[in-house]
Amino acid sequence: MRKAIAVGAGLMLLVAASSGAQSIETSCPPGTTALDPARLTQDACQMSLDVFDLMAPQLGLALTGGNATLGQGGNLGGPGHFSIGLRGNVFSGDLPQVNDFPVASKTGRVQRSGAQALPAKKQIVGLPTADAALGIFRGVPLGLTNVGGIDLLVSATYVPSIGDAGDDIQIKPQRNLQLGWGARIGLLQESLLVPGVSFTYLKRDLPTTDLTGSGAGVGIDIADAKVKTSAFRLVASKNLVMFGLAAGVGQDRYHETALVTGTTGTFVSPQVAFDQKLTRTNYFLDASLNLPIFKLIGEVGQVTGGTVDTYNEFTTGRADKSRTYGSVGFRLGL
Repeated sequence: MRKAIAVGAGLMLLVAASSGAQSIETSCPPGTTALDPARLTQDACQMSLDVFDLMAPQLGLALTGGNATLGQGGNLGGPGHFSIGLRGNVFSGDLPQVNDFPVASKTGRVQRSGAQALPAKKQIVGLPTADAALGIFRGVPLGLTNVGGIDLLVSATYVPSIGDAGDDIQIKPQRNLQLGWGARIGLLQESLLVPGVSFTYLKRDLPTTDLTGSGAGVGIDIADAKVKTSAFRLVASKNLVMFGLAAGVGQDRYHETALVTGTTGTFVSPQVAFDQKLTRTNYFLDASLNLPIFKLIGEVGQVTGGTVDTYNEFTTGRADKSRTYGSVGFRLGL
């Protein structure tokens, strides 16, 4: 489970010792001769790109989840009001099985021709996240509610360092803790008769990370991976004494970059600069149990949309397929 969370937090990267001295390409070069290292490693290089294509949208989902503040729809109510919460975002992920990727031949070239279905398996992936909200402005009174209230949003994601030399997977973030920030604009502040409605923006990124892993003669190398996310949400909520409900819809924008290298035997491909942007639609529903000191909240949601085209396919399906996720956490505040 620790390794699954780590993969959801860090993700496929591998740095070959000699890659730093190579020029950076924007696609896997085909080489010019039969013994050109670029040609011998082109398949492995393309596999590395496809692996990051598969994993990057999953990392974005693990970061963003659904509601910026679990169970919260409207703004907090101005200065003196705050909220602190802890959650885990989880979903059924697709993890490439690098150890089962095609084996390199004695010449160094992977024994295959054309695109194929690379092995992958289903596994629970997720990230723990802490979040806080601070009331800045109560808003302007309007009948039974207030409009235009403002909350400051802060989040923190922890990415552990996993693995040692010789392990199947090694994940080495440049730092383990990454902060995010955003704001909530109250369209309606919740009252006895009026639901809470708000618009939120929250920017969260993964720390720059290197991850290492290899199969039988094939290395999947991805270095300096960055996953930056921006999440926009329109949320409505209503507390009903002991219980509360919240629902929302929004848009997630992922920007993923990395330096990708493929290895085949002793041959190392040129370093390829990966850069991808993806926009997805996010729907979610929260249910909370209001206890005397804090709230217990569960969330279910789905992301869909966007297009990610890989050269190879994966046995678990497309990289851009819709994914259903869940979150569970608690929140306390005033």
